[in-house]
Amino acid sequence: MNHSKFNALLILVGIALFQDVIAQEEFDGSPSLVNITDNVYRTVHRPAAANSVVIATDEGLVVVDGTCRGEGDSAWLKEELGRRFDVPVKYVVLSHDHEDHICDLHVFDDTAVTISHALTRKHILREKRNTSIPDVIFQDEMEFFLGGKQFILYYFGPTHSDNLIQIHIPDEGVLIAPDISRSGKSLVLPDFRDADVNNLIDTLEKLSNLKNVDIVVPGHRGTTTQDRFLDYQKFVMALRDRVLEQMINNASIEEILERVTMEDFSDYGNYDLWLRSNIISMWDNMYRYREPNVNSNGAGSYQSSYPIGYPIGGYESGSQ
Repeated sequence: MNHSKFNALLILVGIALFQDVIAQEEFDGSPSLVNITDNVYRTVHRPAAANSVVIATDEGLVVVDGTCRGEGDSAWLKEELGRRFDVPVKYVVLSHDHEDHICDLHVFDDTAVTISHALTRKHILREKRNTSIPDVIFQDEMEFFLGGKQFILYYFGPTHSDNLIQIHIPDEGVLIAPDISRSGKSLVLPDFRDADVNNLIDTLEKLSNLKNVDIVVPGHRGTTTQDRFLDYQKFVMALRDRVLEQMINNASIEEILERVTMEDFSDYGNYDLWLRSNIISMWDNMYRYREPNVNSNGAGSYQSSYPIGYPIGGYESGSQ
């Protein structure tokens, strides 16, 4: 192996080890702000809390998302940023409207412009979310610069929700992808309640092939890599196909819950916690996706309304 190849290998190994350390960080009782790269930071706090990411430039800071769980909330973050940096927060970016990811971010309204997808703003206003109301909205893709750094906001259509975006900082090799990726093997997310399953599958493929990405910051816990998009895609595709097959064979939701065990994915983190809600919400998606055949009496080949005891809000749920 020549010298240049050996150095390149050392760099790759170093990046992998660094990501692994960050991914395994545990909350020690006090929130903190840790480096992902020289200019990108993420909050470390209780595992259930959503990540907040800070990008530092000479001209100001960009904050992506926040949390209201525990001490590492937006008020703490503002105080911490004021202590560590001599420049103000210029932009706040909201990844989607789920409140556990954007809580209390109005604390930065005194200096920052808030950016989101157009649908995010509509959800925030309708639901009266506890956050900053976006000043700037976009539809498909948005680009802005601060301190010479490029920021690209992507919207690939409805995925985890109808308004989720991803935030790319190519110069830093960082992609912020809340609730569409997970670190390590923690790949089973709570449910598909407001997801577009088929477009989610397509988007995971696109994100896995996005250029200039060395580090992916998920919605919760430590950093990861683009490979995890494909791992999650594999799970979603398998679950969709297995639930749909059972529905075509006229299985009831009770039968599907018994038959679709997904045991070949049992090594995925949160498998036991979220499997039931994953199956029920996938069943609901497929229920609205297809129209069954009719029998000789003109009736559907399976019941055409939700079974008693399984209203859409009746399965186990949890913030993502």
